[in-house]
Amino acid sequence: MKVLVTGGSGMVGRHLKELLPDAIYVGSKDYDLTIPFGVRSMFSTYEPDVVIHLAAKVGGIQDNIANPLEFLESNLVMNTNIVTEAQRHRVKKFIGIGSTCVYPDQLSEDSYPMTEDLLHAGPPTPTNFGYGYAKRMLAVHLETVRKARGLDYFTIFPSNLYSEYDHFDDDTKAHFVTALLKKIKISKDGMVNLFGTGKPLRQFIHAEDLAKIIVGCLDKEIKTDFNVCCDESPSILEIAQTALTATNNKHLGLAFDITKPDGQFRKDCSNKKMRELFPDFKFLSLEEGLRRVYNSL
Repeated sequence: MKVLVTGGSGMVGRHLKELLPDAIYVGSKDYDLTIPFGVRSMFSTYEPDVVIHLAAKVGGIQDNIANPLEFLESNLVMNTNIVTEAQRHRVKKFIGIGSTCVYPDQLSEDSYPMTEDLLHAGPPTPTNFGYGYAKRMLAVHLETVRKARGLDYFTIFPSNLYSEYDHFDDDTKAHFVTALLKKIKISKDGMVNLFGTGKPLRQFIHAEDLAKIIVGCLDKEIKTDFNVCCDESPSILEIAQTALTATNNKHLGLAFDITKPDGQFRKDCSNKKMRELFPDFKFLSLEEGLRRVYNSL
């Protein structure tokens, strides 16, 4: 079985390579996936049986707010090129990686945790509007292929990710947890300054856990999309406090800039489908994961 991984040099891709070293990993330096000719060349060169599509244009909340059109168009074109070419080359299994930001911005309280059938219950949050819709359309494309052709094409929707392989050198791309750990590491005035109120609720998993789930999918026939998320959904404040404990920095203070946006108040998702597919899976605890990433800095 020949496995092709797009976005192979990214955060999840690097963890996946540790678990699945014999796969073919391509990154943005190898191919521009927004150009159809380049995508055709990639498939003709490798002729994969399985595609794990990790590649995406990603960024932090400020970058998404400032450039929604760029995030929409780049990801729409990239995803369409890959899925279309995969079908042309008779790829047997296609694992698309989405995000829980595809889910609606505002739902009734009894709709949480969100299940996969709520995908079209409303628009994504304005702070991730372009990216959220592009990822949603990837899921629509793969579901349509699955239903029309009976192929093993599906989407995994992971919750927020963090890892020692995140963009620590680029604040516009770093995820919240890794940006938080960097701020703790370099704090010189005894304070850690964060955006918003600290009240929003978030689910975070270590990117290696997502990579493990992806590897587990290779030997299963999967005909459904599913969320990958932990059971807990702490507040941003609680995550920051856990980070201070995990890194032995409880002496530092936390300061929140309430003039900056919070984003969605909550977007926690149900992992019931995932638990049915992987009943024995255990996530790395948040405290241990934070400690591991901090010690890698």
